[in-house]
Amino acid sequence: MTLIIYSWGMVDNYPFHLFNGFPNLYGFSGLDRRSVEREEPNWKKKLLNDPNTRFVLNWRSKSLISEPTLGYPSAVKLKLEEIPPNLEATDQYVFLGQKDALWYVGIDISTVDEFELNKGLPENSSFRDLREVGAILDRFDACILSYCRAIFYWQQNNKFCGVCGSKTAISKAGHQIDCKEITCRKPVFPRTDPAVIMLVYDDDRILLGRQSIWKKGMYSTLAGFLEPGETLEEAVAREVFEEANIEVEDVSYHSSQPWPFPASIMLGFYAKARSTEIRRNDEEVEDVQWFTRDEVSQFSKLGKSLPRKDSIARCLIEDWLRNDY
Repeated sequence: MTLIIYSWGMVDNYPFHLFNGFPNLYGFSGLDRRSVEREEPNWKKKLLNDPNTRFVLNWRSKSLISEPTLGYPSAVKLKLEEIPPNLEATDQYVFLGQKDALWYVGIDISTVDEFELNKGLPENSSFRDLREVGAILDRFDACILSYCRAIFYWQQNNKFCGVCGSKTAISKAGHQIDCKEITCRKPVFPRTDPAVIMLVYDDDRILLGRQSIWKKGMYSTLAGFLEPGETLEEAVAREVFEEANIEVEDVSYHSSQPWPFPASIMLGFYAKARSTEIRRNDEEVEDVQWFTRDEVSQFSKLGKSLPRKDSIARCLIEDWLRNDY
């Protein structure tokens, strides 16, 4: 493992010592977010003129991806002079951080129309939905693209003050939005919505459900957003009961995962079933079933599939299959 000394004391490029197990995708990037630099009013001028700065482009929540004929896709990281001139006319920047002596800056070019978008792009590159390629990207690439996507989504949805309705302005290197009205000046910070996602087990079987909007045959763990005044454990119990009428106990934390689709943090848990009779209560859930270990291991033969490999839901299921939970 390569080591690098950061100014604030981190020594691991990928700090996997924070987690006992296989770390979820979109996290553990090893990126030094350099929050001190965000306070500098001239940060953009400094980094735009630094030859060690690399830019990642975001267009309408899609990321610029290189897809060579041979090899795996990767995030396109451009030097300033490599950015096509027709894509430079934007003021939507975000300072992402530093890693291995390189600075990373995100640029949002969502105002560029689709016709202009493809002019001058690097060969074999295009804007792709991160959900289509995230699972096969290098961890660092997946992390910075998800980080960039989440910040720009937040910026796009806070162009007006929620208190007085005035226009807002971006500050702190893209990490703060301020009301322009002098009598208000309310600051707003990047939002992440916490959601619990849980695998409920009963001896040698687990509870999985599916929504009608998912691809045919796909089943996953149950999940839902945390409500105000609610503990994570209470949210787990409530969501399972709302969706399947199952009561749970022994709620235990597994891990977390940034999930910028559009702006969530997934908090993974295991929970033991106290009751087992299923009754669907939630209209969003099309089906909920108990599946044995053997059935889950042979899902494809049953005409069913598990959630995507880049999701914490898949990790919860696979760890259970290995008795690693």
